[in-house]
Amino acid sequence: MPLTFTLDPALTPELRDGVLDLWTDVSNAGGSVGFVPPVSREDIRPELVKHMAAMAEGRTRLLVGHDEEGRVAATAFLALNTHRLMGHWLWLYTVMVHPRHQGRGYGRDLMAAAAAAARGLDGIEAIRLTCRGGLGLERFYASCGYKEVGRVPGAIRVAPGDDRDDITLLLPLA
Repeated sequence: MPLTFTLDPALTPELRDGVLDLWTDVSNAGGSVGFVPPVSREDIRPELVKHMAAMAEGRTRLLVGHDEEGRVAATAFLALNTHRLMGHWLWLYTVMVHPRHQGRGYGRDLMAAAAAAARGLDGIEAIRLTCRGGLGLERFYASCGYKEVGRVPGAIRVAPGDDRDDITLLLPLA
């Protein structure tokens, strides 16, 4: 059954807790979303609060995918540029699909929903995102139409002696 996507859902305590649970579960499954396992909800909460503050200020938009049971199953944050010369593209951050739903095409569905949401925003011509090398994520994003436009070798230190490339990808929306 496909996910149901909503852009800018009401930020209820249930949604906040659902995103926090998703972020924790994805991180602990080894997902590349800013943390290295093991993490707890309390480790992730300050980062979610930053995202929520940016949402309240209108700088970030939240895209949520709910499963058939109404649980938060996928998310992506669309961050608008505040620089006057870069307002024609946005950043896509914290792209997550719950581990129990992976392998069903929901990641592609999330990426398509993010592109559709960005196309609906006035003046947005492209989406830019970064990913951690060493996991094959750049191949997934390429399969969704993104092109690699930059790479900084060893910019992400996952652990001592485990440095990964920081890969920048772009999806033109025109």
